[in-house]
Amino acid sequence: MTTPRRQFVKTAAAAIATARLPILGANDRVQLGIVGLGGRGNDHMRDFNTLDDCRITAVCDVNQAARERGVATVSKAKGHKPVEFTDMRKLFESKEIDAVSLPLPNHWHALAAIWACQAGKDVYVEKPASHNMFESQKMVEAARKYKRMVQVGSQSRSMPHKIRAIQMLREGAIGTIVGVRVLCFRRRFSIGHTPDQPVPPGVDWSGFLGPAQMKPYSLNKFDYNWHWFWDTGNGDIGNQGVHEMDIALWGLGRMNWPKNVFSTGGKFLWKDDQETPNTQQATYTWDDCQIVFDVRNLPTPPEGLVPMTGPNYVGDIFFGDLGFMTLDQRGYKVYKSAAGNFVGARGAGAGGREKYELLEEGRSQPGDTAPHMKNFLDAVKSRDHTKLTAEIEIGARSASFCHLANVSYQLRRPLNIDANGKFINDAEANRMQTRNYRAPYVVPDRV
Repeated sequence: MTTPRRQFVKTAAAAIATARLPILGANDRVQLGIVGLGGRGNDHMRDFNTLDDCRITAVCDVNQAARERGVATVSKAKGHKPVEFTDMRKLFESKEIDAVSLPLPNHWHALAAIWACQAGKDVYVEKPASHNMFESQKMVEAARKYKRMVQVGSQSRSMPHKIRAIQMLREGAIGTIVGVRVLCFRRRFSIGHTPDQPVPPGVDWSGFLGPAQMKPYSLNKFDYNWHWFWDTGNGDIGNQGVHEMDIALWGLGRMNWPKNVFSTGGKFLWKDDQETPNTQQATYTWDDCQIVFDVRNLPTPPEGLVPMTGPNYVGDIFFGDLGFMTLDQRGYKVYKSAAGNFVGARGAGAGGREKYELLEEGRSQPGDTAPHMKNFLDAVKSRDHTKLTAEIEIGARSASFCHLANVSYQLRRPLNIDANGKFINDAEANRMQTRNYRAPYVVPDRV
């Protein structure tokens, strides 16, 4: 039975949540704050500035030089000077801001997004959505509790040629899908060694580290190469690879966890500061299908029918019982078996060759991020999170699959997984689903 007091509390909570909803009409511009003004932050400023239905009202970064560049970028492009913040929490408190964009280092994604949701802001957060599996769960909980629009920067979900490719898989173009080959071939080089040194003037080093434990400043830990340290990044499987993982799960239509994961590899050749691997393989297995993920930062040849254009290739190959599909940033190709057309005395099973026909191919269109951002702004106005193409539940799950592989890689053993995404009878592995947070930068159990 609900008591009058309990009913009052529920009603008051609902009223508070409703009060935090921005009242925006179809023609209103979303007032946007951007937190994190490094390389990807520059992309966010450029792309959001191309959209007429938003206005970059505020910018924030722990680096004074980056803030100054950000203010100058917006001023030059749009003719107004955004408000400058050094602490994201102060930006989140501003009543002049409807939504925030978070092109931050990986270890900051979850806490910044949760703080923003708690402050009543809608959120566009870069990939990978989270730094660990615990954070994935808490981000979804925060979005639901505070009724926020939370979009993850998995822009493939808004690209027409990829949408069409996934539609074809759904319609059975290659039959029943039994496997996906995920390819992340990104040529990179050794980052060398940079010494510990005094923090440069204008940089809030503690603010940069945030949830990570305190450590001495060095250039490699700060300027992009934070990707290759476990405290702040997730290696290339969680950097570039999370895009391809998201496409694999999208194409499979999988919402359940695999039965097991096994990841191997290493940091070969390079003698430098990097902690994460430059070569990594991960296998995810269900009863009826499998994902095989291959990450390489070293020279790599073409993969079957997949061409190489320069030193890099990232994409997915879907395998069905009737054919296969290659899908990447340039387009897709669907090959279907020419039924009954075999060469060999006893058919393909005895060493014959099965012929395939190119059923359909599609090409990408210029621009990928701006349409994804437009989708986010439209959802902010409509207040319908189901309209988001990469809603937080989608993005957080794709990130978590990358985290599964990294836990297995670090422990050097295969791991079994239950229906809730927990490791079975493995306390050590389950402890690695979260991290030792540094107060006050703690992702809470109750958001």
